[in-house]
Amino acid sequence: MAKLLASRLPQASGEVDANVFNRLIRILELNLGTFDPSSTPQFNDSQISTLAFNVGDVIWNTSIGVLQVYIGNQWVQLHTPKNPQGFETTASLGSVSVKTDGNISINVTTS
Repeated sequence: MAKLLASRLPQASGEVDANVFNRLIRILELNLGTFDPSSTPQFNDSQISTLAFNVGDVIWNTSIGVLQVYIGNQWVQLHTPKNPQGFETTASLGSVSVKTDGNISINVTTS
């Protein structure tokens, strides 16, 4: 996996004429080469744990449906997953008692 831009591009401090702008665009095109941003590498959690990645690598984590970047010691999510994985529920009970051999072990009531 490669970095997008290995070169350091100059920064303008004022107006830039058309020739300079066009030359910088050409440098960008050459540096990007065959990079296709619509084909980001995709891996699941088990693949990620067994592969070696370089700092700055960007992947699509198929296990949680999120774009991530590797910062050397961990993966950082670049956005919040659209449909977070997992479930959550809330329930309420009346009164529950669990008895073993005639003794109450657990007593749960609502307040």
